[in-house]
Amino acid sequence: MMDPIRCPSTSPGSKDMARLGVNIDHVATLRQARGGYEPDPIAAAVLADLGGADGLVVHLREDRRHIQERDLTLLRDVVHSSLNLEMAAEASMANIALQVRPDKVTLVPERRQELTTEGGLAVTEHHDRLARLIRRLHEAEIPVSLFIDPDLTQIHAASNVGADAVELHTGRYANSRRPQDIHKEVAALIQGAQLAQKSGLEVNAGHGLTYHNIQRLTTIDEIVEFNIGHSIISRAVFVGLERAVREMRAFIPLSPGRS
Repeated sequence: MMDPIRCPSTSPGSKDMARLGVNIDHVATLRQARGGYEPDPIAAAVLADLGGADGLVVHLREDRRHIQERDLTLLRDVVHSSLNLEMAAEASMANIALQVRPDKVTLVPERRQELTTEGGLAVTEHHDRLARLIRRLHEAEIPVSLFIDPDLTQIHAASNVGADAVELHTGRYANSRRPQDIHKEVAALIQGAQLAQKSGLEVNAGHGLTYHNIQRLTTIDEIVEFNIGHSIISRAVFVGLERAVREMRAFIPLSPGRS
């Protein structure tokens, strides 16, 4: 029998909460494993919305290993909250974004051989290319977030290229096991979040976050959105997606210092 998740007594949808973006890529991964039609990410989007998600996140990869353009087009019509399109910083992907008009684009690094996104964008190395792409998306009034490590140099660069937000890569924190390593990674995220906010950037966070490690990061006042996928979809196998989202949503209250 699946152990219950003991959630805080906070109701989903409360205005006193940071936002939860639910990544549904893994629903499409399961579908693509058989090459059929089930499970459908569109149905997952509806259930996530019912569970209290503030937005949906999908990564349209260049190799189309999970989410397909058909999914993205239908999601644009179905999602009533916010649609966050993760994509490589490439002109061909920007063309798709300009057609679909998501509520936000998050530019991420992408390597075909990786199982999942393994690190943040090297903004300093691709400054001019990113600045051009961001300007192009801004002309269509699409806000842009950059998925980066909590590195101060990269955060400065994100501000300089014109990004509206950053999503701090929480992978190193999520993979840390020793208390001293966890403390080090949390400190880096706090410092990065504070600098990003001072630089005029909205601060989001994601990657590897679970029901067991999310609470420590909800105390970082500057983080206004958490984007979580694998852990929620994994729990949904046992309890259903709507409940899995609702349980995660209850772990993300607004911390006392956030207005």
